[in-house]
Amino acid sequence: MFVGIDVSKDVLDVATRGVEPSRTLQVSRDEKGLAELVRQLSGADDKVKLVVLEATGGLERDVVAVLAASAIPVAVVNPRCVRDFARSLGKLAKTDGIDASVLAHYAEAVEPAVRPVPDKITREIEGLLTRRRQIVQALVSERNRRSGLLLQRLTEPGKRVMKSLENSIEWHQKELSSLDEDLANTIKGSPMWREKEDLLREVKGVGPVVSRTLLGYLPELGKLNRKKIAALVGLAPFNNDSGKRKGKRSIWGGRSEVRAVLYMAAVTAARCNPELQAFYERLVATGKPKKVALTAVMRKLLTWLNARMRDKLNASPPALSA
Repeated sequence: MFVGIDVSKDVLDVATRGVEPSRTLQVSRDEKGLAELVRQLSGADDKVKLVVLEATGGLERDVVAVLAASAIPVAVVNPRCVRDFARSLGKLAKTDGIDASVLAHYAEAVEPAVRPVPDKITREIEGLLTRRRQIVQALVSERNRRSGLLLQRLTEPGKRVMKSLENSIEWHQKELSSLDEDLANTIKGSPMWREKEDLLREVKGVGPVVSRTLLGYLPELGKLNRKKIAALVGLAPFNNDSGKRKGKRSIWGGRSEVRAVLYMAAVTAARCNPELQAFYERLVATGKPKKVALTAVMRKLLTWLNARMRDKLNASPPALSA
């Protein structure tokens, strides 16, 4: 039996597929509703092969955690993929019930891979990183507004706006420092996580923001091969060929948060890391556009970090002394 769950703020719409007759269920998204969901799925005559949910900005996390804790296989998928799948079936209408049915159909047809549920520290780091990114975006917006005002001849109301912007920028800077401190303390509080961060920081060009973003947003680092990890981040080039036409390959999709920090790391590494600098200059010398060369540096840097983490995860424990 394949199960699709459409997650909303208050309720969960559930649909099944692969058994006759197909069933639907609606439960509340609270402790009582989740317990009923687990009871229904665990007590079903047909064994649940896979449950699929869409990533919904965090609302799905408690559902995933409860299902995983009950040994029910669950996968979280990109909503865009499910929507494209629905369109390919000619299903243009969209309701919570229809979405649950489409998710169940998607689970049966595609069978997306089941990913391990992040541990508590990973979820904490991801939450802090998400808030940090929001603060940085707000800070950039406020600074841009201040820059626009500085070009004007300020009247009294304009001066009040400027004062408000200065106060806002100061608050955001303090909040950013506080979040960075919380991130550092969270990682330092765990010897395993501290060791992972130190391992990543040994590579020139990788600073605290890059290492913590990788730890929080890319828990698969070291667990996949170089091609799969590159595709997961969105650094694997896709072909665009048809017949005799050979189109230009380009990267697409993936985890934008990780890709953004890897770009900044690649810019730094192309200047201060001797091996990556030589690699970048060689690509530019052969006629590659600088942005393409930087993307290649990003991919190589990610491959290095993935290999370092893989070797660490596969390292044999030290032998016990006699």
